[in-house]
Amino acid sequence: MAEPAELCRDALLVRLHNDVAIELRIASAEEYAIAWRWGEAELRIDTAPLHRQLATFPNHLHDGEGQLRPDPLTRPGSDPWDNVRAVIAALLEDPLLGTHIGRD
Repeated sequence: MAEPAELCRDALLVRLHNDVAIELRIASAEEYAIAWRWGEAELRIDTAPLHRQLATFPNHLHDGEGQLRPDPLTRPGSDPWDNVRAVIAALLEDPLLGTHIGRD
């Protein structure tokens, strides 16, 4: 982390050394949203049960191009910190997740 995490009302804010700013909102192991910014790009993984067509329903990724994609990193029901660790490890490697997403 570039600086200590900041606790807000219902979110934990974390800034990584590569200038990725992460906002973690975890209600339970099945309900969470992990959003991040890197430069102008904004991405988010969440579990809102809205996109049944995706293979990873209910979890899904809103990518930097505004497209919905299957979530390549988290698993509902897993320990929330395991999911957070998976996201942080991926963001340290590639904040836009280009190496983790199959392109059409």
